[in-house]
Formats: sequence, C-alpha cells, structure tokens
Amino acid sequence: MREYVHGCSRPGEATLGDRFIDVLHAARRGDDAAWAAVYRDLAGPLLGYLRGQNAPDPEDVLGETMLQLVRDIDRFTGDEGNFRSWAFTIAHRRLLDARRSRSRKPSDAVGADMIEAALPVVTGAESTALEELEIDDALTLLDRLTDEQREVLLLRLLGDLSVAQTAKVTGRTPDAVKALTKRGLDRLRTLLGERTAPDPPPPNVGERR
Repeated sequence: MREYVHGCSRPGEATLGDRFIDVLHAARRGDDAAWAAVYRDLAGPLLGYLRGQNAPDPEDVLGETMLQLVRDIDRFTGDEGNFRSWAFTIAHRRLLDARRSRSRKPSDAVGADMIEAALPVVTGAESTALEELEIDDALTLLDRLTDEQREVLLLRLLGDLSVAQTAKVTGRTPDAVKALTKRGLDRLRTLLGERTAPDPPPPNVGERR
C-alpha cells in the first residue's frame, strides 16, 4: 500500500501539495492510507472550527462531515485549496443542522493542546494578532467577539481559507468577510491590550490625605 502521510504537519497548511491528486484518486478507490492522509490534514482544523463555534457534540459533527466527504468525494472537482473549502462548507452546513436539531449549549472547554494543534502558521496582520495570544487564552478571547467575527476568523485562521472561500462557506460577500476579519482582529488587539496593560501602582501607604 502506498504511504501518503509524511510526518505531522500543522493543520491549516496545504500539507499534501503535489501528492494531492494521487491522494484524491486513491481515496476515491477506498485506499485506507489515502483517507488517513485526508483525515490527518483536515480533522484538527475542522474540529477546532466546530469547537470554536460551540457546536453541539463537535466530535459527532466532525464525524458526520467526514462521512459526507466519503460519500460525495466522487462529485468533487478542483485543487487542494478547493478541497479544503469544500470540507469546511460541509462542516459549516452540518453545524447549522446540529444547531437546528437541538438546543444550543456550550461545548466542553478546549484544552491548550487542542488549540495549539489546530492553529496554523499564518502571515501578515493575522499572524501579528495570533503571535500575541497565549494558546490557552485563544478561544476565551475569540468568545468575546461577535458570532460573525468569530466565525470568519476561525475559517480564515484554522481553515486557512481565502477571503473568497470564506465568503462562499458563509454566504457572505468578500467585502463583508474582509470587514469582519478587520473588525475581529482589531477587537482582539484591543482585548490583548487590556490584558497586558500594567497594573496601577499600589497606593502609597505613607501618603498624607
């Protein structure tokens, strides 16, 4: 059996690269190693997105997402970036289905190891914001954003999706995605500033009133 998994890459990166077409064809034939590569590449970011969105039973929603990938993979066309966008579109729809089918409740707290495994390497303004975050505080801060800002940032940062891909997943315009990304990152920087501001000096005990 051909081995498709080469080491453990950080989720959010295009880890299959030139092997993607071979993996795709093998997965369509039911090759276990190919599906292991697909799962290894997508499961962490997808689960991070679902947990960050407070999905009911995020592991179950992830399982439903992967099952639909298996069922519908013969219908997929495109490159690796399109495949990631397709997977997150399915996860987003399964999330909406889960919310409709049962009352929404907070998911279990996400451990630092889960967040660290899901966060990708990013560049630019997004990288600057993430570099300032402590891993175990990341989702706590994201929970203080609006639902729309959090959704877009999770797709951009965990899914490593482009503006256009994020717009397609969420049904928004690219301009709306850009605006939500900017406002979300601005809010994160504000929250980080509040957390890192120096404490006020203690009162001078000897000061005369």
